[in-house]
Amino acid sequence: MKFKLDKIEGCVSELPLVSVVIPCRNEEKHIGMCLDSLLANDYPRDRIEFLVVDGMSEDGTRAIVADYLRKNSSLRLVDNEKKSIPAAVNLGVKHARGEIVTKIDGHSTYAPDYFTKCVRYLREFDADNVGGVLKIRPGQNTAMAEAIALALGHRFGSGNAYVKVGCKEPRWADAVSFGCFKRQVFDTVGLWNEELAGSPDMDFNQRLKRMGGKILLVPEIVTEYHADADLGALWRHNFADGVWATYVMKFGSRAFSWRHWVPMMFVLAMALGLSLSVSEPRLRFLFPAMVVGYAMANLAASAQVALREKNVRYLFFLPLVFATRHFSHGIGAVWGLILVLLPGRHWKGRRSARA
Repeated sequence: MKFKLDKIEGCVSELPLVSVVIPCRNEEKHIGMCLDSLLANDYPRDRIEFLVVDGMSEDGTRAIVADYLRKNSSLRLVDNEKKSIPAAVNLGVKHARGEIVTKIDGHSTYAPDYFTKCVRYLREFDADNVGGVLKIRPGQNTAMAEAIALALGHRFGSGNAYVKVGCKEPRWADAVSFGCFKRQVFDTVGLWNEELAGSPDMDFNQRLKRMGGKILLVPEIVTEYHADADLGALWRHNFADGVWATYVMKFGSRAFSWRHWVPMMFVLAMALGLSLSVSEPRLRFLFPAMVVGYAMANLAASAQVALREKNVRYLFFLPLVFATRHFSHGIGAVWGLILVLLPGRHWKGRRSARA
């Protein structure tokens, strides 16, 4: 798919007003960098507003934001007493004055031309949602954190999630990094589903596409995202993502793609192979063969990354990272499926079970 993009023409007063919604909670380590990158953008300052929708942070986030508020009239703070991300987005949309609304992440940083490019592509190609790709950065300056960032950006770790593995040219997609929307989209599709503490973006994009909306992924629109820094954090994050890959069905949502269920099928296949190897003497070879097959694929992907990065140490870290990502997400999805079948609602938030 070949796209040609021209510059936005016309005087500044003709440019659309852009409202930037920034959900956050307990982001004292990243919110300052995020706001610095946003305030350094090249979109005309009188045609853009920033709404920090804070989930009643308990660390130093609010104090940091208050300092920025005193210095920047384009910045506003909105309290999100429900504390969840979809509730924050909905509050932001309701408070937004712009004809274009962008939802971003307080954990990331943005290029100076981020909003200019989003608006250009949105108008040029009559898209309903435009976004870019994630440039995944290590959460810490360690070999393990570097390996986690590299694994998330590899097809063996993220499948055909082009928003993570990247693409060479703009393409119509099912997901983008965060999203820049025409305001009228919300009148047609509605707001974010606040029952979905996980996968609310995917749910909204699925509803948008079912109603004929167009989502454009643009590789030159780049967001830097800081990944989990250790295997424990990676396991918890991916387990919760796995739960929501299936648990969304409890709410009648179809916020999933085939790639979200592949880890679950892998885990179930491994469990079945183990069961058959134990119960059926003629199939004793099955589970060991599956383990060897997975190990070879894992090592091949790890070796490819190590060679590309010209760093042999990744050959030792990446197999652990890939396995952690696959098994945690797969086990989480199995657990989410069990919760779908049980009466009542047993999971809230991204990473905590309901008591």
